[in-house]
Amino acid sequence: MQLLTQELKKQFPAIYSTEESEDPLVMCRYFLPMTKWEWFVTEFDGTSEFFGYVVGQYTELGYFTLNDLRTARGPFGFQVERDCSFTPAPLSKIKQEVKGGAYATV
Repeated sequence: MQLLTQELKKQFPAIYSTEESEDPLVMCRYFLPMTKWEWFVTEFDGTSEFFGYVVGQYTELGYFTLNDLRTARGPFGFQVERDCSFTPAPLSKIKQEVKGGAYATV
């Protein structure tokens, strides 16, 4: 599975374009199977850098790269996957669902 398709690239807002938004739209979800790691993308620079909500040891907004996703490995060598059934949603909703365990992959 491709982590980033040409179609998906076109859908992401540019980096910094949603920084004034109180509740930006999360466009995509990536996850590392058998772990608690998830990446919810709100912005993309068009080449390799994402900004979004990262769930791991802590939850935080931050930057990560396509290479970070491609090189991350979980138990048994699992690789990061894109959630093909993810529907874009406001960040506030994603935060609530993460808190409630809706996206748990462990």
